[in-house]
Amino acid sequence: MISDTNNKIKVLIVDDSALVRKILSTELNTDSEIEVVGTAPDAYIARDKIVKLKPDVLLLDLEMPRMDGITFLEKLMLYNPMPVIIVSSLVKDNADLALKAMQFGAAEVISKPGSSYSVGVMSEQLKQKIKAVYYSKQPVKAELPAHNDIKAYKSMAANKIIAIGASTGGLKALQSILMSFPPDMPPILVVQHMPQHFTKTMAEHLNNICELNIKEAENGDVAKPGSVFIAPGNKHMVLKRANDSYYVEIKDGELVYHQRPSIEVLFRSVARYAGANAIGAILTGMGKDGATGLLEMKNQGALTIGQDEKSSVVYGMPKEAFEIGALNVVAPIEQIPNIIMEALVGKV
Repeated sequence: MISDTNNKIKVLIVDDSALVRKILSTELNTDSEIEVVGTAPDAYIARDKIVKLKPDVLLLDLEMPRMDGITFLEKLMLYNPMPVIIVSSLVKDNADLALKAMQFGAAEVISKPGSSYSVGVMSEQLKQKIKAVYYSKQPVKAELPAHNDIKAYKSMAANKIIAIGASTGGLKALQSILMSFPPDMPPILVVQHMPQHFTKTMAEHLNNICELNIKEAENGDVAKPGSVFIAPGNKHMVLKRANDSYYVEIKDGELVYHQRPSIEVLFRSVARYAGANAIGAILTGMGKDGATGLLEMKNQGALTIGQDEKSSVVYGMPKEAFEIGALNVVAPIEQIPNIIMEALVGKV
């Protein structure tokens, strides 16, 4: 239940375009659960309105006068962390900027539409994402969670595959997990819900800060120890096996749970080809994608892990997996690397 007296999620729109502010306000106010309580043309006015109006969710443009959105986001997350959704035309062809916004704490990044038809589509996405980040009741923090030193584990089991799925808030969750792992990990396959072209930039960023070899997956990539494959935006990724080797297949296909790449598609393939040799983890994110696939993995003998509610930005996908009995373990994000490492050496 929403705690506000008017039973609506309070949204503040920060954008230097009066037309955009009007369009977004009109569209969002058609939803009975959302109220646009104010708008601001720049960061300084937004700062004052945040204090006065106490919004639950902030919609933020990146290109603004006096102070750009990234600078404002960084300051906001240090002094008054709250759920922020970036709505900007700048991110359409600039994956680096979108990634930077997410690193500074944005829960989601959405590109402004290029046509009047797209406005309605985007507004529906916005409504869903506003509700998701609000109901999570977990402010987005700029800093990464602390995690224990687990580099001492060196004995890795042969023929193991680790599959991870994430959505809203997943970048930081993935980063905290992958940075914890030594370079001799079994192959890791990742589906993170991101638009086309963004996944390549994300993979390059993670590769620069982790000991593993991380890349956007290409069709036929052989899953070797130390490799991490990120599913490309707008493509499904599945695990295959030929003789004693695992490899990935990248393919088109229908949206699954409104997603492409879909976690469900990956998890089902892992259940089929890796079975009990797999470890699956479902992290923060909205929707149901991956839950039944993770149950298939569990039924084949895999260890399955779900991020807990407290550490999730949005407790949607892990909750769905929990409710259908797909999880062996529920844990906060900072414990998941240890659980995976211990499972590899037979301690779980």
